[in-house]
Parts: sequence; structure tokens; C-alpha cells
Amino acid sequence: MGFLYQLGINLAAILLPISRFFSSKMKLFVDGRKQSFAILEKQINKKQNYIWFHVASLGEYEQGLPVMEAFKAKYPEYKLLLTFFSPSGFEIRKKNKIADVTIYLPLDTKRNVKRFLDVVQPKMVFFIKYEFWPNYLFELKNRNIPTYLISGIFRKNQLFFKWYGGFYRKALLSFDYFFVQNDTSQKLLQSIGFSNSTVHGDTRFDRVAQIVERAQPLDFIETFKNNTTTIVIGSSWVDDEAIYLPYLNNSENVKFIIAPHNIKEEEISRLLTKIDKKTVRYTNYQSEDLKNADVFLIDTIGILTQIYAYADIAYVGGGFKTGLHNILEPATYGTPVVIGPKYEKFQEAKDLVALGSCLVVNNTAELKTTFNRLIADVSYKNELGQKNQAFILKNKNATKIVMEFIERNILCYKL
Repeated sequence: MGFLYQLGINLAAILLPISRFFSSKMKLFVDGRKQSFAILEKQINKKQNYIWFHVASLGEYEQGLPVMEAFKAKYPEYKLLLTFFSPSGFEIRKKNKIADVTIYLPLDTKRNVKRFLDVVQPKMVFFIKYEFWPNYLFELKNRNIPTYLISGIFRKNQLFFKWYGGFYRKALLSFDYFFVQNDTSQKLLQSIGFSNSTVHGDTRFDRVAQIVERAQPLDFIETFKNNTTTIVIGSSWVDDEAIYLPYLNNSENVKFIIAPHNIKEEEISRLLTKIDKKTVRYTNYQSEDLKNADVFLIDTIGILTQIYAYADIAYVGGGFKTGLHNILEPATYGTPVVIGPKYEKFQEAKDLVALGSCLVVNNTAELKTTFNRLIADVSYKNELGQKNQAFILKNKNATKIVMEFIERNILCYKL
């Protein structure tokens, strides 16, 4: 397995540059990595000590952010290096204010790994949720650099738990400690001999709680809402449109705010042709048009989390595709949440579905029934919203658990 991995990652390093000619996303993926070492060598100050955080994409960045903020507040003498794997995360957060250096993670070849660690020389490393790069992990272990997994999630079908997954199990030995989201993850780790774990929950709960605390009012959304029942459709895909558009186009006395996942102009234009209601776009709206509009199309990024504060009902996209988006953001405002059926990989969705405050729809007919009941029965809607908010509050403080552990052990690592 190890030989096949090394062969595969080296072939990827050779072939990926070709893919940049066929995909704009792969172009960002490849071209961004070409700059990683140049940025490191220019920005890393050898006289400073660095803590390295690695995230896959935007969702994991949001998970890691509370820990990064807590670490920087507690230990301001250390610099933070943040690496991303995916362009969808890096391109949105490359100008973040928390990290001192932000780059794409160089591919996990042995040569890249040694060069990267030689330059950075991190004093401590945090991987968020589920990024496991064997060559990085092996070399971190070789150099005795303390390494943690935060908000880890493990599933039985992962290679670690297969009879032929010894190479990947060995990589897990690099972690000094696992902070995992649930009992299932801890039991899976224990089943392969790892007892160095704590069920601390998910740091995203801390992040979404912060969002509420720091939220600023959006007067233009208040103007659009105009005391009318408002459904916010967040991070939707084409698959979601097929479900909600028939309801939207035939609704009365309801307003909709749509924040599509893909905000490329051709996608926005395509969506506009399918909406039969009076619609205004965020990028060119006039204040006087908002009160009389039925649909507000958010063709920008960065404000959806605040918009959820104005939702009477939230529909979160991705549940008809392969990746449900963040349902905790609307839930933290005490809003009932509606999703599609593909949510089994998301612990928070499973928990809220079990509570009955996150409602699953499989088609337009079910969506219509669900929306209509929530609109007609205010007590029912409020009950679901209160359950969601209570769930968020109950699951806060994962960051505190991580920081308390680090504070107890930090002297041992001689940062």
C-alpha cells in the first residue's frame, strides 16, 4: 500500500499540471502551489516560532478558526501558518486576518515535505477534521513535532479500519492526540489500538456561536423582508433548484433570499431565467426596489451567515448532491432547517434530524408540505427553532477543551 501511495502521489505531481488546461479550478490548484515555496521563503521569519494549521477547504477553515483565534490570544508570541488543500477555501480566505502566512499545501511528495518542514520548522501542528497526508505525518513524527487532529471524524469504511490499511494506520501514529467529534470516532480509533483521544465535539459550534455574537445588522435585508415571511435558501445547487423552484414560483405572501453556491455570472443568469417572481440582485439592487421584490438573489460571498438571522425558515443546499452545506449557521439563530436526503456523512445533521428540528425532504411535494406547515403553524416553527438553538448552545466549548489540554502540556513541548 505504501509503495502504491508513493507511486500515486508522484504521478499526480507529474500529471496535475496538465489538468490546469481543462479546468479553471485545477488551474488555481496547480498555479497556486507553484507559489507556495516562494511565499514561504519570503515570509517565514527564521527568528520566529510557527504553529501550523492545515485545513482542506472553507468548512474546515471555519472549524479551525476558533482554535487559531484562541491560540493567538493566549500565545501572541507565536506566528501562525495556515495551509489549504482546496482552491475553494484558499481563494476565499487567502487574505484572512488570523494567520501570518497563508498558502496552498504543497503536494505530499517526500521531497516537498522535507523542504516544507525545513523552511517552516513548526513547533506544533493542527490538522482539522480529516486531512491525512502520510508523508507529512511520517516526517512530523520523525522530527518529534507535536501533532493534533481537531474535530476529527472517523467512519468504518475508511482505509484505517480495513485489513489492508496498515500504511494509513501507521500514519495515525504521528498524532499525539485526537480530538474527535463523537463516540463512534473514538471507538473506531480504539478498535485499532489508539487510546489517545477525547470526544470534544465540533469546534464549528463555537464558530457559529461567535457569528451570532459578532453579527452586524443588514438594513437592506430588513427592507427586503418588510415584515413578510422569508425563506432563505443557502448554498444551493442545480439539484436543489429542481426541488424548490416549483414551490417558489407558485407561492404567495412569502419572500425568498437565494444564495447559490456557484455565483459565476453564467450560473446566476441561468437561475434568473427560471424564476418567475420579481427578483433583485445584490450586486445591482436599488433600495426602492427591495420592498416590492419577491426574491433577493445574493450573487456575492461572505454575507450568508448574517442573512440567516432574518430567515423564518432556512433551506440548506447540497443534500441532493454529495455534500450538505453548513446547517449550524441557520440553526444557531433559532431557525428551523430543511435539507435534502444526502446527509449521513454529517454528524450535526444526523443529530438535528434525530431531534426533529432539521426536516428532510425528498422531492418538491414534500418540500411544499414542510414549508406550508412551518408557515401556517408558528408554534411548531418556533419549537423547532428553539431546539436548534439549544443544540448549538449545548455543544459549545470544544475549543476550550482543546486549549485546556494544550495549556496543560505546552511546557512539556518546550514551545
